[in-house]
Amino acid sequence: MIVDERLVTYINSLDSGNLAYLEQMEREALENYVPIIRKETQQFLKLLLAMKQPKRILEVGTAVGFSALLMAEYNPVPCEIVTIENYEKRIPIAKANFVKAKREEQITLLEGDAMEILPTIEEPFDFIFMDAAKGQYIHFFPEVMRLLKTHGTLVSDNVLQDGDIIESRFAVIRRNRTIHKRMREYLYTLTHHKELVTTVLPIGDGLTVSSKIAENNTEK
Repeated sequence: MIVDERLVTYINSLDSGNLAYLEQMEREALENYVPIIRKETQQFLKLLLAMKQPKRILEVGTAVGFSALLMAEYNPVPCEIVTIENYEKRIPIAKANFVKAKREEQITLLEGDAMEILPTIEEPFDFIFMDAAKGQYIHFFPEVMRLLKTHGTLVSDNVLQDGDIIESRFAVIRRNRTIHKRMREYLYTLTHHKELVTTVLPIGDGLTVSSKIAENNTEK
């Protein structure tokens, strides 16, 4: 928890909720220990969609399809969603959820390693949501930048690692040190890249929101 738990509980108590089938999906995911975006992250994502109204969305990390369906339902304009998932056990569940929600024509699930799939995608996106293995964000970044349109939005979830990101790498559990190092590198890259304007937000387990600017906008 990176923000006071009582404060988060209060903020979440103001949440007006999602469509019934998404609420059911969320309950089942939590019961089965499937990681999905937290309540406060859901609300922020809905706000961004309302503001940006993207027509093409890329998601890296499908899990059981909750976030993709949330974006499909709460984007106020018709959109195409492409989502990538590598974990074989979750792929059929996500596909079934898309069919149940009657969104299978709108959402395309690409099966496999994002490192292999991203270079094969050609058409760019208005909005990209990164919610995959945290240690891989920095490796996905070059292809993500290639695929993000100028003035497009990149959202990256789970970047603060329950607050561990501010600790020395020697204070982090040994098995988490590689992820810790890579996430710090990713955050530095996002916040110092000449084609991005990025903010880091203590929402959920940490979010970054980046806007891609034209390169010549940085010239004096």
